[in-house]
Amino acid sequence: MPIYEYKCLSCGEEFEKLVFGNPEINCPKCDSSDIKKKFSVFGMSGVEKPFAGTGGGCSTCGSSGSACSSCG
Repeated sequence: MPIYEYKCLSCGEEFEKLVFGNPEINCPKCDSSDIKKKFSVFGMSGVEKPFAGTGGGCSTCGSSGSACSSCG
């Protein structure tokens, strides 16, 4: 059961909705059906290493930059 984020194009209200199937979504503030689904960023917890291409910095200690002052 996914939770989607929406923005009402009539009043600007931003809200989340638990969606079952393909229902018509209305704004909880103004009841408009002029709604746009927002792009949601997937979050993860418990990840120890940075994702590939995110510029995690020093591979030894994780500090920013290509080499830190203590690791060389």
